[in-house]
Amino acid sequence: MIVRLPVEVVIPLRWDGGDDEAHRRDLDDMTGYLTMLARHADVTVVDGSRPDRFDEHREAWQPLVRHVAPGPLPGINGKVVGAMTGVHLARHELVVLADDDVRYDLATLVDVVVLLGDADLVRPQNVFSSWPWHARWDGSRTLLNRALAADWPGTFGVRRSALRRTSGWDADVLFENLELVRTLRAAGARVVDAPQILVPRRPPTSRHFWSQRVRQAYDDVAQPWRLATALATVPAVVVLAARRPTALLGAGAALVGLAESGRRRAGADRAVPADVPLWAPAWVLERGVCSWLAVGALARGGVRYHGRRVRTAAHSRRQLRRRLAELPEAQELTVRA
Repeated sequence: MIVRLPVEVVIPLRWDGGDDEAHRRDLDDMTGYLTMLARHADVTVVDGSRPDRFDEHREAWQPLVRHVAPGPLPGINGKVVGAMTGVHLARHELVVLADDDVRYDLATLVDVVVLLGDADLVRPQNVFSSWPWHARWDGSRTLLNRALAADWPGTFGVRRSALRRTSGWDADVLFENLELVRTLRAAGARVVDAPQILVPRRPPTSRHFWSQRVRQAYDDVAQPWRLATALATVPAVVVLAARRPTALLGAGAALVGLAESGRRRAGADRAVPADVPLWAPAWVLERGVCSWLAVGALARGGVRYHGRRVRTAAHSRRQLRRRLAELPEAQELTVRA
């Protein structure tokens, strides 16, 4: 028996880069995934790709899912514009937003839907579906975040009505996930972290991984305490290496232990290789270096994103509360499929 869930899965994507062979592999993989997903949920793919690829995607996917272009929403962050287009078109109150590299199955989709029964926003956690070296490097970051609070995934479950009350979230920021969570919390929404829901995602290419280092560090501009900690890393390493190298080794071991506690939290050790925590000291040092580069980008007007500089990583809670207090009643957006 095929189980159908009362949920809309919204997948915003923009596939303009890469060669034709790589694109064909991605297209085949996504087509297989959508074939499976469409058995269990209504799916909307919001496609901001260039015209030739948009047409190719429509030919492959339209028999399976609803395939549309992004709607006429303001903002330079295409992922937010695509996500909000899908939310406005959603046929259900419950919506799952998922990046194009996220891979739900029926079990993880059910888990998110169940939690949405008593929440406005559900934050599951991503784990990589394979583990090349750069996935291990970045995976250590997710483990540290899990140990201290929760990681920032490429997917959320959300109630459409909750987003409608806020008219969505700002599409002129870089750290769109933080902006989404802060916006809904400022509106009084109930946000539930779900570290036990482990949703696979495909790792990026090593080239894409390197291209994201400073951009991801810039996200901490919206979290000053994290930025201050990262900026202190390089000077602290230099001082300890010169004066107390044993203390530096101890700090590295503590980071590995902290990452391991994140791996053991809520069953993530079933999906994350045992050696991933060993990469935590390297990631912390990398973040320290890239944070200084991010501050330099801030001084120049922001970090580059699709050929433009974006200054705002995310708005503060106070700014969002003020914006929501001044917000007129949300209006429906008409988007043509």
